[in-house]
Amino acid sequence: MAPWRPTRLLIAAAALAAGAEIWFGVGLLHPTPELISWAAVPPVVGLAVVGCLRAAAADGIAPGAARFWRHVALGMALVGLGAVSNGVDMLRGIVRPQHVGPLTAAIYIAGLAVLLWALLRIPGARRTRGEWLRFGLDSATVLVAVMTFAWHFLLSDWQAWSGGNATGARAVMSLLACLAVCVFAFVKIAFTGTGPLDRRALYLLASAGGVGALGGALTPLLHSRPYLNGTPVILPVTCLVLGLAADRQRRADGAIPPTPARRERPGFVSYTAVSATCVLLLTDAWMHGGDILGVAAGTVVLVVLVASRQLTVLRDNAGLVQTLAWQATHDSLTGLANRRLLSQHVTGALEQRARVAVALVDIDDFKAINDDLGHPAGDALLRAVAGRLEEVVAPGSLVARLGGDEYALVFPAADEPEALRFLGALATGLRRPLDAAGHALVVEASIGVAVGGPGTPAGELLRRADVAMYAAKMQGKGRQVAYDPAMDQRGAEQARVAAELRTALDTGQLRVFYQPIVRLDDGCPVGVEALVRWVHPERGLIRPDLFIPAAERTGMIVPVGQWVLAEACRQAARWRRELGPEALRYVSVNVSPRQLRESGFAGRLRDELRAAGLPPACLMVEVTETAVFDGGSALDELHEVKRLGVQVALDDFGTGHSSLGLLRTCPVDVLKVDKSFVDNVTEAGARSVIAEALIGIADGLRLRAVAEGVETEAQAQALRRLGYQYAQGYLYGRPVPAEELTTLGRTAAGQVAVRG
Repeated sequence: MAPWRPTRLLIAAAALAAGAEIWFGVGLLHPTPELISWAAVPPVVGLAVVGCLRAAAADGIAPGAARFWRHVALGMALVGLGAVSNGVDMLRGIVRPQHVGPLTAAIYIAGLAVLLWALLRIPGARRTRGEWLRFGLDSATVLVAVMTFAWHFLLSDWQAWSGGNATGARAVMSLLACLAVCVFAFVKIAFTGTGPLDRRALYLLASAGGVGALGGALTPLLHSRPYLNGTPVILPVTCLVLGLAADRQRRADGAIPPTPARRERPGFVSYTAVSATCVLLLTDAWMHGGDILGVAAGTVVLVVLVASRQLTVLRDNAGLVQTLAWQATHDSLTGLANRRLLSQHVTGALEQRARVAVALVDIDDFKAINDDLGHPAGDALLRAVAGRLEEVVAPGSLVARLGGDEYALVFPAADEPEALRFLGALATGLRRPLDAAGHALVVEASIGVAVGGPGTPAGELLRRADVAMYAAKMQGKGRQVAYDPAMDQRGAEQARVAAELRTALDTGQLRVFYQPIVRLDDGCPVGVEALVRWVHPERGLIRPDLFIPAAERTGMIVPVGQWVLAEACRQAARWRRELGPEALRYVSVNVSPRQLRESGFAGRLRDELRAAGLPPACLMVEVTETAVFDGGSALDELHEVKRLGVQVALDDFGTGHSSLGLLRTCPVDVLKVDKSFVDNVTEAGARSVIAEALIGIADGLRLRAVAEGVETEAQAQALRRLGYQYAQGYLYGRPVPAEELTTLGRTAAGQVAVRG
């Protein structure tokens, strides 16, 4: 909002209005020339029209607001033209004082019609059918009250004023039309939402309507002074107030008006109208006396009692409605806006601003804090993060909580670099210790941001920010990433791969390969890991790293994983039937995080074991630390799997989140040490130290450890010296189809049976 300062236009309008008022005061005391009374009308109307057009052309103004001010300018131009026509008719003696001719009446009515059309199209908040009914009743109440006063003070003796002729009738009709439009303007603005229009500008506009109504009421009272007319004295003041309203809108510069919570309030304007009518009734009854005074007094008392009772109920209901409205648009834990209010705010911001940024903020490792310190500390941390976010954002920005540990910010930004600079400062602010239930905690966040402008759908901007946040999480902790259209291209490519993968699953293009898991002291297999492969009819063997991420992202990993699980169970049961005691001890199957989060996973696993005829002890499921890091339903399903008698392995151990903390909550039998710790195990340094520490942890917790990615004999020897008993890697065999592994299984498993 630009600062207010008097403009030449406003100064000129104020001077003309002051001159008109002074001359009117003189005319009340002494007869004055009629021409001078009308001299201020054309220029002051012209100034008001120019002010409205300037407001319509202001930078950043919404299209609906610009259209409204253009209509007001046109309506006022017609009203001014009608006033000039009226003055000319009076000066030429064509009509009696305070009357209007046919042409003047037509021009007035045309101008009022344009103003009425502009008022009807004021952008406002959406209303329910009940709200529209209440709006209509309030409008009717005020209009009836005004017309009652008009009838009592003005029209009851209209014969003396109008002279009973056609011009007098037109004057009455024009007066009633002016009163109706002015009252409607006041009621419409008092009861409507502002939309893109400045609220204070509308209040000034309502005041202009009130001044116009006063002018219409004044005209019949001047019939004893034919040299005076209400139009030359009231129209300049009306135009001045209208000019102030237009200037206020122009200085708003398209700024987004606040979005207060909608609440039901008692109709102040309606009760004022009823109260004024009651006073009129008592006053008139007092003047006439007799029985009518008692009836009027009783009627007023009844109205007061009923209105008082209704006000009490409305006050209670207003508090309840306000509370419910707040709860519908705000998060109960942090008090921030929720997803619904966020969407509304983004929509409004895009309509008003040239550029606006939306950032989604996801707190890293929140689940670990929640599990280690408890839910009260977790809730306190969420509130502390909310407070910190509100501290760093600029005025006019919005902070929202979308659920869990995910927040959203809406703030002005010219471009992505500017948005990323702000988010960098935000991330730095979040790293300052936060107090959460007595714990000083430092948090990091993955943040994705997207910048859009008018014409960008709010849902699309939120989607882009979500895509960017997902990319930030994929890059690691504490990252800020701006949306790039290439992210959508990758998403589209993943969707295409997922669609082809569905076809591959349905047409038998998928295969299960098996890689041996051996005993280190003699190299004999004790089990195998089942690995999915895609044999495309045209492109041949497709590497897992080319389709597994797409399957994870799109959810295709769930049906693919279920198929691999069923196929591995059938193959393990087939080996047991064919090889008997020489069969490998177990088959290990990878289970994705999305599979574990599917309700009833353990039950489906039990059904597959029964269908294949495989004992639960002959199956091992491998899960990553990420799959169970957040706990919840995934960890619950894993406990159910353990209760079935199925073994559980923690895959890629040491590379995920809070690995040691997971060993307390996750039902683990086997730790599979990641290849990154095996690659340099033959060299002195951090990697070999970590490998040694991990075997110590496994032995201390009585868990089996399997070293992954063993490729050389030197690595195998180093692992044996550290105390590892089991290994897996290309040194002992690459993943192969089941039929190629059967021979190996017969000879090697026999050796295991003999030696073990």
